[in-house]
Amino acid sequence: MYKDFNIKDIELTKYLFFTGKGGVGKTSLASSIAVNLADSGKKIMLVSTDPASNLQDVFETELNNKGVEIESVNNLTIANFDPETSAAEYKESVVGPFRGKLPDTVIENMEEQLSGSCTVEIASFNEFSNFIADDKVAEKYDHVIFDTAPTGHTLRMLQLPSAWTDFISKSTHGASCLGQLSGLEDKKEIYKKAVDNLADGSQTTLVLVSRPMTSALAEADRTSSELRELGINNQIHVINGVLKEYDDELSTLIYNSQDSVMAKMPEGLKSLDTFEIALKPYNVTGVDTLRTFLNGKENKNGSDLKSSEIKSDVLENIKVDTLETVVDDLYNSNKKVIFTMGKGGVGKTTIAATIAMALSKKGRKVHLTTTDPAAHLKYVIEESKMLSMSYIDEEKELEKYRDEVLSKAREANASQEDIDYIEEDLRSPCTQEIAVFRAFAEIVDRSEEEIVVIDTAPTGHTILLLESTESYNKEIMRTKGETPESVKRLLPKLKDDKFTEVLIISLAEATPYYEAMRLQVDLNRAGIFSKWWIINSSFYASNTTNSLLKTKAENEIQWIKKIDEISAGNTALIKWSPEDLKGENLTKLLN
Repeated sequence: MYKDFNIKDIELTKYLFFTGKGGVGKTSLASSIAVNLADSGKKIMLVSTDPASNLQDVFETELNNKGVEIESVNNLTIANFDPETSAAEYKESVVGPFRGKLPDTVIENMEEQLSGSCTVEIASFNEFSNFIADDKVAEKYDHVIFDTAPTGHTLRMLQLPSAWTDFISKSTHGASCLGQLSGLEDKKEIYKKAVDNLADGSQTTLVLVSRPMTSALAEADRTSSELRELGINNQIHVINGVLKEYDDELSTLIYNSQDSVMAKMPEGLKSLDTFEIALKPYNVTGVDTLRTFLNGKENKNGSDLKSSEIKSDVLENIKVDTLETVVDDLYNSNKKVIFTMGKGGVGKTTIAATIAMALSKKGRKVHLTTTDPAAHLKYVIEESKMLSMSYIDEEKELEKYRDEVLSKAREANASQEDIDYIEEDLRSPCTQEIAVFRAFAEIVDRSEEEIVVIDTAPTGHTILLLESTESYNKEIMRTKGETPESVKRLLPKLKDDKFTEVLIISLAEATPYYEAMRLQVDLNRAGIFSKWWIINSSFYASNTTNSLLKTKAENEIQWIKKIDEISAGNTALIKWSPEDLKGENLTKLLN
């Protein structure tokens, strides 16, 4: 449908940024372009701030945050940051000066305020701003390539005057990201130059990377719109992982599904130059693979393996369960609140609907709630005597919370600069999660006699933030955003492993696995029970005869083993199925 991607078809500006949902192939594409440009004689710096980055594995070289020259690729230097470590160091630089001077509850609240994804992103921006704003770097390298670009939310916050004040010590609206710029006044001019360079189309190109999936295209469209609002207009769109050939039932379903999805391209992406990259049967690891990734001359090693041979390799070592086993366990343990949790696009909604339906058929009264559009949920599953459903409108809940917070800020005579900053803070992912969580709490509060299955769960960070904010409010009685009683009643229930369980949903791939691992750490930190990991959309479980998909099935093995180890053997596997499974057909996911 679209032209195949070729480096010669894009304008090679000084700075190239790659952005998109986790798992779409940003690192593979950025790395391959870096290698090919370096091979052509260009001096290249490749910089990654992706928390799930596997650049060290890709290049089979130990990396650091200063830059390592790659022996097997002349002219290529790579800097690989650890955003989590950077965020921890940054957090301590902000909170450290107040230790011993403020009550412990206040310190705990400040620490949790700075534990969210926004702080990680600011810490990442702090790292790579040195590369995009450094004249010496610009002189030394022909191109600086960034794997993972900053979001529009981060860039807008950097431009707000109140971001550079000690606002965190003066205001606690109970949300998420206030104060992540505290103590960085000396970086202000560097950040401004970095933002200016990002918006300069003669210097910077933004490459939006997606997959032929509705969620990935929607994320690319949202990102494109946000960045255009900030004057970053030099954008192109690359759709990675497009299946070009089909010869069995599974490959035919995938081919038809991606064709339908791309035919409904979001309006905001239609004006961009768009290119395709074919689905590869292998993991993109090693310089040789990177050199051939974009030219179609890849070695399809392993594609002749028989499906039975692939399966025997795994089954000799581990035994994976079915989703039906998970449902039986939830039923027998009498859980009252069940969350499905994982990165976007792993199938949380469909799995939540399947579990809700299965529990209702066992005679339990179930309420299923989601943040997916209500109409979509009704197409997936129907209400019954034992199954009720509700839809939480994220935008509506966020607006309601926004109005409450801003109203209280104005009552406290906050300055217009601080009002602007609060408004930007309210755009953050953490704040939206809190607003939605309040709505979830109200539903659970009304449903004492039902099992409540919740799609799109709050992270452990959100729950700890609500707790620390509540404690902080006891110390400083000038809070601007109260924690509702329904949330206070729910928080103890969430920590009761006899009442609540989180199901972690992943794919047998690197990025979903690492994202799920971070969620697991969050949950452990918050003291929330999680037993089962569910691997969705598995090629390994599908018995495909398509040679390309069989090789992908083989590549899933390492991730299935990792997940089985981290879950202590509590792993369920669901085979790949078309996205339109609904009604009674959902039972196909159970076994």
